[in-house]
Amino acid sequence: MSRSSVNHSDRNGVVLIMVVVVIAILSLSSYGYTLLMQTENEAVVLSGDRIQARRLVDSGVESVRVFLAQGDEIIEQFGGYYDNADQFQGVIVRDDEDPNKVGLYSVVSPAMSEDDGVQSGTRFGLQDESVRLNLNILTLADVYQENGGRTLLLALPNMTEEIADAILDWIDEDDEAREFGCEFNDYYAGLSPAYAPKNGPLDSVEELLLIRGVTPALLFGADANYNGVIDIEEEAAANGLEASELLGWSNYLTLYSKERNYTRGGLQRVNINSENLETLYNDLSSVLREEWASFIVAYRLFGPYVLVEDDEADGVVTGDDLDLTGVGSFTFISVLDLIGIYVEVDTPDGTQIIESPIKESQLGLALPSLMDNLSIYSEPVITGRLNINQASRQLMLGIPGMTEEIVDEIIGVRDLVLDDPDGADLNRNWETWVLAEGLVTLDEMKSMMPFISAKGHVLRAEIVGFFAEGKISSRASVVFDTTDLFPRILFWRDKSHLSLGYTKEFLGAPILE
Repeated sequence: MSRSSVNHSDRNGVVLIMVVVVIAILSLSSYGYTLLMQTENEAVVLSGDRIQARRLVDSGVESVRVFLAQGDEIIEQFGGYYDNADQFQGVIVRDDEDPNKVGLYSVVSPAMSEDDGVQSGTRFGLQDESVRLNLNILTLADVYQENGGRTLLLALPNMTEEIADAILDWIDEDDEAREFGCEFNDYYAGLSPAYAPKNGPLDSVEELLLIRGVTPALLFGADANYNGVIDIEEEAAANGLEASELLGWSNYLTLYSKERNYTRGGLQRVNINSENLETLYNDLSSVLREEWASFIVAYRLFGPYVLVEDDEADGVVTGDDLDLTGVGSFTFISVLDLIGIYVEVDTPDGTQIIESPIKESQLGLALPSLMDNLSIYSEPVITGRLNINQASRQLMLGIPGMTEEIVDEIIGVRDLVLDDPDGADLNRNWETWVLAEGLVTLDEMKSMMPFISAKGHVLRAEIVGFFAEGKISSRASVVFDTTDLFPRILFWRDKSHLSLGYTKEFLGAPILE
């Protein structure tokens, strides 16, 4: 009987231990399940916040498009797009009593140093894409000047002739290597795997990494999160770099820059190289004095004339004296070809020498009318010229015909933004303001004209969506084409996977209690 009692007591102890173990396992399972559900819930909330943050960016994009669609006059009335915190800083999209749900967006762009045009800090607004060098027009630069594309590229910090020519060989249509460049058999055939040069326009700036000599360090500099400034965590990588090198070549390059070939009133400019002379004369007569219209058509018919000894330029010609059914045999290289020249004209009354009604001594008065109404381009847009009102000193030094002295003079007197485009000096609306103000000669201006402008109509911005409180945010780099009636999006790159790079206070988060 005593042995039976002992066995019974042992069995009771084992059951108790098993019960305790089962309870512990169930408790741990319950705790693990609860923890898993909490994690899942947090993940769902986090995912929802990320989606909301991206929708905030979408709201910013559409708001910018609507703002840019209003036209230049209304845009200026509301503060413009260059530096306008009222329109672009901390715009509330979703208001809520819960601070974590107050959603906003800001539109930021790099600020430019007044002294040399080097990127310095951040502003609230958009950046003219024409402050960047358009890679896809580089081969066209060779048409205007020998090795013009190479000259433009050599303005980039640490660019070499070998890399510049390799870039041009990648873009141009032929298979013949340039002086310092390379084609398939010269370099790319020896790679593993081998690949052929594009022989066509680039699809992205990052495509440059496929080209011989181009490295990530050259292309992107020390700006790891691509926010346009060197943050504290990037300072180590930036140590030893010049200011022009900090952000890499990508900060200087684009594929999208272009400008409207329109008058300030919104009409397409008259192409003075138009083949139909009768239509040309009628179009010119509608925007210019008859004397100017007749002289331009006479130039197209007979070309420029060089005065010789005893020549007298006292002839007068009208449209009635010209054979408008003829074919224009001479082509303008620049609108400035009209200034200070002569034309020998065959009229029913004999040969006459006519002096241009546009005198070099009166450029300040004549240029606004010439530049606003006339063009040598038939297309509604002009692609790839550099905006000298905002471009960096670095890039302007690469413009064919430009010198350090001219660049310094331009930077010393230019305005980064035309605050008063309808002000007393209309010349500032066109690139020829540097000629009107005596910073360059007529010949220097002619050599630079194919490469420079005063304003582009493709704009870039970084749009940041964020919450007033909380760590979730989203940002994207967006390029807007405003050459059309309603702005189009040419480029969109999500940067949400990178660190934000801006404080909530800077972005304009409201102070919430």
